Amino acid sequence: MQKALIMIGIAILTIGLLWPWIGKLPLGRLPGDIAIDKPGFKIFFPVTSMLLISGLVSLVMWLLRK
Repeated sequence: MQKALIMIGIAILTIGLLWPWIGKLPLGRLPGDIAIDKPGFKIFFPVTSMLLISGLVSLVMWLLRK
């Protein structure tokens, strides 16, 4: 459990330090992301971004288990 918490902390620290560059990535603005913007109503479904991130996380987890 301690090892997992340390790894999560390192990951959060790394993301925080890299945030200025991560914010420039087109995630959330990819083709296939659904945005509905009407007067008084706004909703956003990042379908393509979620699939891409899920695939990357699955690949990393698979590589770490080998």
